[in-house]
Amino acid sequence: MKKQNFTYEKSGVNIGAADNFVKFISKISSKNKDKKKLNNIGGFGSISNIPSNLKKPKIVACTDGVGTKVEIANTLNKFDTLGIDLVAMSVNDLIVQGAKPLLFLDYISINKINLKKLKSIIKGIVKGCKISGCDLVGGETAEMPGTYEKGKFDIAGFAVGVVDEKKILHKKNIKKDNLILAIPSSGVHSNGYSLVRYVLNKNKVNLKKNQFLKKELLKPTKIYVREVLNLINNNLINGCANITGGGLGDNLKRVIPNGMTANIDLAEVKTKKIFKWLKKNNIKDKEMIKTFNCGVGFCLIIEPKNFTRTKKFFTKEYKPYIIGKISLGKNKVKLNGKIDWS
Repeated sequence: MKKQNFTYEKSGVNIGAADNFVKFISKISSKNKDKKKLNNIGGFGSISNIPSNLKKPKIVACTDGVGTKVEIANTLNKFDTLGIDLVAMSVNDLIVQGAKPLLFLDYISINKINLKKLKSIIKGIVKGCKISGCDLVGGETAEMPGTYEKGKFDIAGFAVGVVDEKKILHKKNIKKDNLILAIPSSGVHSNGYSLVRYVLNKNKVNLKKNQFLKKELLKPTKIYVREVLNLINNNLINGCANITGGGLGDNLKRVIPNGMTANIDLAEVKTKKIFKWLKKNNIKDKEMIKTFNCGVGFCLIIEPKNFTRTKKFFTKEYKPYIIGKISLGKNKVKLNGKIDWS
């Protein structure tokens, strides 16, 4: 009886396909880099320059994923926006510290390498890096048969940025009577998708045939890097918050100093059609506000005198507006009034 030879490929891991994918990443990511920058793709580590114009540079690092938004992408067989989401989730956190994104790394784990799917995701990552002014310098693609079901995958991202010590957005910068501004979101962004999917399943929604939901649920997360860095460079903001999981209350709380309160008037929030649709599906206000951004993707905390100048750095679609004010108080955030869902 002839002995059977065991190979890695027979176990479900195709190294050849992985190598081809690495070559593709190296080729597409190098298009965005100038000749002075190093191409690290495929190496053991990534080397990058720290900007020479910073007197006391500080490194800031963030990591995040896109949660179960990947399941919506799988259902619709559309993956080109997920990469933008992945970059956005990390770089929007970096700028809260005042940091400029420098580099990005991705981690993709998948049941079986599907080059068409993976290339689409990477193209989105490269686009997200271009929007935010950073470089894709490396990553990891793990083919994991037996861990993920057929067609299933997950993605995570890691961003590193740099900020001059004097430009760090400290909590201590936030003062009484500062205004709190809302910058609109592009939609659901990348949080709350388990609840979104629960609503879809309970209502037996055929996502492939619903043109409104197909478009809304894969809209890429807005990247706020350019606008916010411009504000920082012009000394126009005292603080900011990326509104992700936990909503307005939980995320603003993270940047408010002790002894102060962010008073939010929910009646001023300009919500979006997708959140009005979700609200109609027996979700209470409190649950909506804690789970979703509800139309507010990012918050700025500024001096009242800087409001007019601040608005000039934004397009009409993402023009910031006032939703609250900082006062003295024990509770870091107070949510007053109600969002108009009509």
